[in-house]
Amino acid sequence: MTSVAMICHDSLSIKSLVKLSLFGGLIAIACASGALAKSKPDSIVKTKYIDASVTLDSAIRANAPLTDNLLADGKHWIEKNRVDAAKEFKSSPELFRDGHAWTFERSYAQTSNVGGRYVSIVRTDYVYTGGAHPNTLIDTILWDEEAKKQISIRPFFKETADNGPTLKRLRDAAMAAIKVEKEARGIDDSGAIDWYKEVKPTLLNVGAISLAPSTMAGKSAGLAFHYSPYAVGSYAEGSYTVFVPWETFKENLSTQGLAIFGGDQLPDTKPDAE
Repeated sequence: MTSVAMICHDSLSIKSLVKLSLFGGLIAIACASGALAKSKPDSIVKTKYIDASVTLDSAIRANAPLTDNLLADGKHWIEKNRVDAAKEFKSSPELFRDGHAWTFERSYAQTSNVGGRYVSIVRTDYVYTGGAHPNTLIDTILWDEEAKKQISIRPFFKETADNGPTLKRLRDAAMAAIKVEKEARGIDDSGAIDWYKEVKPTLLNVGAISLAPSTMAGKSAGLAFHYSPYAVGSYAEGSYTVFVPWETFKENLSTQGLAIFGGDQLPDTKPDAE
């Protein structure tokens, strides 16, 4: 397990470590989620065996190409789950007794728009098919306004090889931030379970990443790492969103990356600020 001291040795400054703790700057996500809760779904499918919906926030709806892309993604997700639920309804009707249809809710919330080009979206799936509790899965999407398509963060870095220097640094910084937040929440992290073993220095396993908004117009202050319940802790701990300032990985940035990062994390805002 990589310690905070090791990360400091890897050129992470004390100032950066302070910024890592308690990622309040993306409370905007909570604001966006609140707005979604009040929004009418953009797509609904209801049958005897499935109750599903897709909801986009108002910022996304104002962008027609992005709306079309995400709505198609959401409808595809619903259809896949509808087919699976239909099969189970036919073979195991007892799973749907008393009219209890399986629930699938997908929401998309825009959390930043960097330079009018790179739009970060947090996608949250709520799924309940019976059992002790529902599941919540969090992922992110990066939309390129120029190319009109989803992209990855690869162009922002000199290299993003699995287990390479960039992703090792990002992984270590994100895990250090998680530990800071757990301490702030009063969560004992000294148990026998290694909650961090599945978070690996690969682009697919380091965490769901979005560009964090900045105090500097047109820039991103760093990266936000989003973890679903169970990803880095018990279900009772809920989800985590932590912030890694851009100075932490500055030396790993490509020319394209250096052009979009700058400034500081936005001051904390209340969840009901909108």
